[in-house]
Amino acid sequence: MKQESKYQIEVIPTKHRHMANWDMFATWIGANANNGTWYVGGVLAACGLLTALKVIIASSTFSYLCLSLVGFMGYRTGAATMSLIRGSFGIRGSYVPSFVNLTQYIGWTAVNTFIAATSVSYLLHDIVGWPVYGKPGGAKGLVLGIIVMSVLHLLSVSVGQRSVQMIERVGIVLVILFVLWETVVVFKTVTFSELLHWHAPTHLQMTPGAGMDTLAAFNLSWVTAGADFTRFTRKRSGATGMPFLGAFTGVFWFAFIGLAATISIAITSGTYDPNNSDPSTIASRLGLGVLALLVIVLTSMTANAVNLLAAGSALSNIFPKIRLRPALWAVTIIATLVTLIPLMVGSFLTAFTAFLDYIGMVLGPMISVMLVDYYWRHHQHYDVNELANSHGQYWYAHGVNWIALICWILGVGLFLLLKQLPVVANVLGATFIDMILIALIYMVLMRIFYPLKDIQA
Repeated sequence: MKQESKYQIEVIPTKHRHMANWDMFATWIGANANNGTWYVGGVLAACGLLTALKVIIASSTFSYLCLSLVGFMGYRTGAATMSLIRGSFGIRGSYVPSFVNLTQYIGWTAVNTFIAATSVSYLLHDIVGWPVYGKPGGAKGLVLGIIVMSVLHLLSVSVGQRSVQMIERVGIVLVILFVLWETVVVFKTVTFSELLHWHAPTHLQMTPGAGMDTLAAFNLSWVTAGADFTRFTRKRSGATGMPFLGAFTGVFWFAFIGLAATISIAITSGTYDPNNSDPSTIASRLGLGVLALLVIVLTSMTANAVNLLAAGSALSNIFPKIRLRPALWAVTIIATLVTLIPLMVGSFLTAFTAFLDYIGMVLGPMISVMLVDYYWRHHQHYDVNELANSHGQYWYAHGVNWIALICWILGVGLFLLLKQLPVVANVLGATFIDMILIALIYMVLMRIFYPLKDIQA
């Protein structure tokens, strides 16, 4: 049903929910079985294999528990994540997290597009002899690749959520076949023992704390898209268990392959360069050929279908008059322009690292506020009609819950402060500690300024 209001939201009734458990699993494994996950795994190689695996398991478990909690919110209400966040930040206050969501999903689209465009440059090298990206004259192949990927993305979101569902159903099969192939090739090249005993040069090593923050930024990015998809499923297990299993499986499998492939190249070549952790470079060095590059392009489409739908939902929350389909087209075009930034910076790894720092800093406290408000303050119940009602119970002060915004800003500051503490920066990572602290602070401040008795049941 539609809420007739300036601040209207879209709520999906149960009878119109068509995503089965398999669709939900495929969506979330496809979200992580992609180029970006592979690249993050390659970056984590600097931790060493054993430490990186511990980081992947610990960070992903915490992050995707949060994804399941947000997934349940979408299932329970039928509303998208950025509509639901009105309950904690206020109807107007939700524009801030919506803008954060918009920028981060456009950023992830650009990351995956850039990596896929690199694969296109390798394809052009094999087919017509153009220089690969990174070599003199290689930029033209990359730019053409960005244009090609952007056209494919426009086609993939052409009919909204159903086109995303079709992309995921086809893509997941090819992704699984590709990663099995990649696994066999890697372990034909090196043994597990060799991978286990390899360590990056001292000046390039990454601490466990830095690894936790790196992967937390990657994993938490999906949390704020959870309800955008789970509102299309009728089953509670599809909204909670399937996102966790799919996302965890995808990130562990593909990050491990990126990790193992990067280390295997370092062992066989005698040189470790984190700038060469992208799938196209590794696939080329492992001799996987044109088919592998084509699958890398496809995995970009499966991941970016999720990214673009989440970005489009965020844009629609900021500008309610923009319907989902034109919002999807708009964010796709914006993402195309953002993809060109690494060309101006001069290093994809530098741009990528800065992007991860931004995500980790802004997403953690935002997620904490949202979850505490729904599960503690409102006892798993939001009145979806009130979420679109100006001057209703989620209006707070002129449409803004200043406590939520203050806690979010405080969380950003705490993140930066925690990063300066050696035991946090080197061992534990700042992201999850920051989230726990902000959750506690938000609970205390809301108890003081908005007593529980004021919350409508």
